[in-house]
Amino acid sequence: MILDYFSRVYIYPVKLTIMKLTSKGRYAVMALVDLARFDSINPVSLRDISLRQGISLDYLEQIFSKLRKKEIVLSVRGTQGGYILNKKAKEIKLTNIFDAVDEKVKTVQCKKESKKSCNGRSTKCLTHNLWDELENHINDFFEKKSLEDLVKENIERRI
Repeated sequence: MILDYFSRVYIYPVKLTIMKLTSKGRYAVMALVDLARFDSINPVSLRDISLRQGISLDYLEQIFSKLRKKEIVLSVRGTQGGYILNKKAKEIKLTNIFDAVDEKVKTVQCKKESKKSCNGRSTKCLTHNLWDELENHINDFFEKKSLEDLVKENIERRI
């Protein structure tokens, strides 16, 4: 709230958080699409993915540690080692990847099971259902997209 010269009150709107995926989620998908393109030949090193995608090697190591724990990828040791997909690319949905790296797509701040709403009151905000519906659409979209879809789209764009 700010007072002007004539003591009129101006109330500026509260800054809203814009929904976006973090770099962790985006980079995990990029790296896995890269891996899916090459892993049928040999295991793929994180160094190669890092160079091709412009992602920090240290950051990729953190991401792939989580992906390995959730059994999305397998590590292969040795001089020709690297990573391979643990399942076929068509079986790995984007929601699996986001879940593995603790990425959540949320359009409302409240927890759905909570009695309190996103504005801290006992009632939901006026547009709550709109944002909740958007969140469901986004998550449905990610559930329908597989790594294979992204690899095919990438190949089709290059032709």
